[in-house]
Amino acid sequence: MIRVESGVSTARFCELIETPERTWRRWQSRAGRGEPVKGPWPTPAQDAIESDAVAKAKAWPAWGHRKVTALLAADGRWTNESTVKRVLRRNDLLLPVNHTVITRDLAAARRAAFVVPPSRRNQVWQLDFSEYETTVQSTWRLAGCADYWAKYELGFHVATTCNHRDAIRTVQIAISEAERLIGCPLAEDLPVDEDTGEIIKIKLVTDNGGAFKSGRFAAFIGSTGVLEHIRIRRKSPGQNGVRERAFGSLKYEHLYRHEISDGPGIAREAEAYRHVFNNVRPHEAIGMTTPAERYLTTADRAIPTAPIPTQFEPENLPDS
Repeated sequence: MIRVESGVSTARFCELIETPERTWRRWQSRAGRGEPVKGPWPTPAQDAIESDAVAKAKAWPAWGHRKVTALLAADGRWTNESTVKRVLRRNDLLLPVNHTVITRDLAAARRAAFVVPPSRRNQVWQLDFSEYETTVQSTWRLAGCADYWAKYELGFHVATTCNHRDAIRTVQIAISEAERLIGCPLAEDLPVDEDTGEIIKIKLVTDNGGAFKSGRFAAFIGSTGVLEHIRIRRKSPGQNGVRERAFGSLKYEHLYRHEISDGPGIAREAEAYRHVFNNVRPHEAIGMTTPAERYLTTADRAIPTAPIPTQFEPENLPDS
């Protein structure tokens, strides 16, 4: 009854309750014949080692059931690995199958973007390109830069190319938008290293696309005086997750719902959505506040905000 009401398939339901589908079918068959379902069966082997196995797993959370089995054996508690695995599973202590991959990727993400998670705006920005195909079968590239901590969209650039010129233009748009919001040059808003007395530059995180490996792009980043470029590991888009997630929201919540025939149309619609995304749309990742509220929490002066369009129409777009 629960599966039917939830609308999920039998296979998915069995996966969620961690029960083999054959077992579930057997239970259904017995219930249909009016026979009681057998079990639950006693688990004396698991019960005998449960307290010790749980204690070992909690003391060494990075180790899996095989090492916990070896630790128990070293203490004279001989058992097999499958029994320990079942004990850890029912206590929600079993490591996922790909836990080493997850751990490695998380560590790489921290190294690539920041050692200490950002605690304010303008510490980590994420930049990338995304494609959009119009109704006349032409493909355009949409570039955008987002503030990692505030989730604030700092502006879009739309073109048919995705080279270093487009990347540079996108960063220039982001810098202009950030300075408009804080009401002063970007350098004045950045924290200062207590040891060196130098400003702590914004870490601009990108993938390894040709536009971002260009010498001219590197020269431009160096000339800003406020940015430090960091490229993520190859084939690791999750390290640029805030940027990728925001592109998904833009497309699925707005662009895909409209018939857009050309690049200027994409630019207009993206800019309209950007103001709603920043000023109206609540974000779960930042406590259901808006990116604009989050971005301005460290402001020490009144900041003029752009007007919010009442609907997604070109005539309601705020001045850029």
